[in-house]
Amino acid sequence: MRKLFRSAILGLVPLAVALLGGVARAETPELNFGIISTESSQNLRARWQPFLDDMSKETGFKIHAFFASDYAGIVTGMQYNKVQVALYGNKSAIEAVDRAGGEVFAQTTDMAGAGGYYSHLIARKDSSLNNEKDVLAQAKNLTFSNGDPNSTSGFVVPGYYVFAMNQADPKVIFKRTLNANLETNALSVANKQVDVATSNNISLEHLAKQQPEKRAQIKVIWTSPLIPSSPLVWRKDLPAEIKEKISRFVMGYGIPGRAEAAHEKAVLESMQMGPFRASNDDQLLTIRQLELFRDRGMIESNANIDAADRQARITDIDGKLAALDARIKKLGQAQKFGVAQ
Repeated sequence: MRKLFRSAILGLVPLAVALLGGVARAETPELNFGIISTESSQNLRARWQPFLDDMSKETGFKIHAFFASDYAGIVTGMQYNKVQVALYGNKSAIEAVDRAGGEVFAQTTDMAGAGGYYSHLIARKDSSLNNEKDVLAQAKNLTFSNGDPNSTSGFVVPGYYVFAMNQADPKVIFKRTLNANLETNALSVANKQVDVATSNNISLEHLAKQQPEKRAQIKVIWTSPLIPSSPLVWRKDLPAEIKEKISRFVMGYGIPGRAEAAHEKAVLESMQMGPFRASNDDQLLTIRQLELFRDRGMIESNANIDAADRQARITDIDGKLAALDARIKKLGQAQKFGVAQ
């Protein structure tokens, strides 16, 4: 355990034993909690700090907020043990699980307790764009602000449902294509800096509270199917006793019956959330499918790829899709018959 903690910088503090006055005392572990950059760090810190303060108080750990300029920064932070726990979108959680030693352990819910949210395309309220067909038809004359490439709702979901399913590449079809976080996307639409952008219902709800005059200038012109709510991920190699304290705090936070329930509910409401649910890496399966479907469509329609290479790549993707489908069906049967997986 000491070897793990010694390797972290601004991460888990070494559990060295200091002798003060002849009494042995272990140092307090410190954890960095990564928060994906859906908007400015200032706004995110204001909403998340009370939750992190409560987490510090209950677990006995020193919890620090960790922000980066993009989603990849949080994944990289976890990869190099500068982030031990993080809120991700499903797409960035896949990156954390696959290359940063991460493991999903919980899932957010909305204030109604629903375990999902929606991706949107948005435009100015006075725009002639009213649906995704209008966007595709007029794309050559439009400036489009896409989401962070590691954003589930800002990039992957519209990338599949709006673009890949219509064999359209946003980098090619638009007059100009940008990438930004969801807050910037919404403000860029409201301020007439872009014609259309990606967003999600959570980000728009935050904007309605913080800058209602800007939200009033925006209309939703496309809505996705339900997306699984954002997961919480910890480093898989965290010591079991630290995981147990984190899990107990997260899963109990805001639950009725606790002495602190009213305060915790207010904190969650300020974050536009309800209590957390237990989860695991399987919640990422459908997003993995979407990414593969999107990639398959783009490869299939790309005339610049050699025919043999194209077929080999499609065959490889089809094999991965079949494996994911089998896993999802197995999970469905397990849930139907109450079998733990």
